[in-house]
Amino acid sequence: MHVPDAAAATEAAELIEQFGGFAADEAAARAIRSRELGNVIHYCRWRQIQRLIEVLGEEPVDATRH
Repeated sequence: MHVPDAAAATEAAELIEQFGGFAADEAAARAIRSRELGNVIHYCRWRQIQRLIEVLGEEPVDATRH
């Protein structure tokens, strides 16, 4: 999992705090809105944040993430 910068991690944490279990859905909605506006950079950023939220919400496994 690639995290582009600390701001993306902060945004993910803020969405989790604000939306709880629906944080990934909110990030996906923001990605869709960005795509509809033609902003591919923000679309990709919100999709990365969505994936980060999904990874953070997964059950722990016996593997190392790096």
